[in-house]
Amino acid sequence: MGTYNIAVIKGDGIGPEVTGAAMDVLTKVGERFSHKFNFTESICGGAAYDKYGEPLPQESLDVCLKSDSVLLGAVGGPQYDSLPYEKRPERALLGVRKAMGLYANLRPARLFPALEKVCPLKNPGKIDLLVVRELIGGIYFGEKGMRRGKYGAEGYDVMAYGELEVERISRVAFELAQKRRHKVSSIDKANVLKTSGLWRKCVHDVHSDYPDVELEDVLVDNAAMQLVRDPAQFDVIVTGNLFGDILSDLSAMCVGSIGILPSASINETTRGLYEPIHGSAPTIAGKNIANPLATILSAAMMLRYAFDLSEEADAVENAVEKTLAQGARTADLKEEGLPVLSTTAMTEQVIKNI
Repeated sequence: MGTYNIAVIKGDGIGPEVTGAAMDVLTKVGERFSHKFNFTESICGGAAYDKYGEPLPQESLDVCLKSDSVLLGAVGGPQYDSLPYEKRPERALLGVRKAMGLYANLRPARLFPALEKVCPLKNPGKIDLLVVRELIGGIYFGEKGMRRGKYGAEGYDVMAYGELEVERISRVAFELAQKRRHKVSSIDKANVLKTSGLWRKCVHDVHSDYPDVELEDVLVDNAAMQLVRDPAQFDVIVTGNLFGDILSDLSAMCVGSIGILPSASINETTRGLYEPIHGSAPTIAGKNIANPLATILSAAMMLRYAFDLSEEADAVENAVEKTLAQGARTADLKEEGLPVLSTTAMTEQVIKNI
């Protein structure tokens, strides 16, 4: 029997609803496989700003740092748009990632056979790709500010990557590819950006240590086109923070809905941050209609990567696939002739199938 301490950031909007669903699923996994999951809430994001005037109180961060891993719902909302940059809920998420040193963001996109009808692409093929996004460098963490420019007030954000940053994320991508279909697509803009020139060189240098993996370079604009034209051609995609943010959302829609896409933010240790890639969806918050599957699948990734519980992770993922095959759908996956389930009902169906 294993005991695991999980920090839970329920967050804003639909965050508490979908996070609660994942916690229920983990509790079921614990019952079936004789594990104990201890949940401790860490208040961050908009909820923390409302209570403390800060998006990431030190006490909340300490809870995350002392945990075995972190489960996150979502942060943010339109009511916080007018706040100063440093007070925005999203700063909490960036702060947790930075403090935990979570430099690798894994975002799988798999088309479940039962969802082929809701896929917006014609003849999508067998989509099963993994975006490996560098998470604590690049333009999101570079120097930024306001200044007087040639055309008046001017905002600037600096994109920079060092060799170590590129090398370590590249190794994550190649090692994951060795466990999949042995192909890595490195996405950059090397024909324009100096940053991408260094990126490409470093990726190729690391590739020499993984001769069994095929490597291709793809410019980011072409990558976007190819994801729409033929997403099944991709296995592992490795790219920087900005490009990864955009392309992973695009890959989400290739498989039907952003509501089913999980993610893991990891480093060389076992502790990580696990979250759906969708936002807080404030317009549907509290209505019990949000899709909980992305957060549930994020919990499965936690079982696999943080706790090395592969059988338990398989049980959750298989339960989600079975639930969808049985015709269960939430509003974002609405399909003619099939009932639309609430957040609670979808969660209960997954739990029955574990």
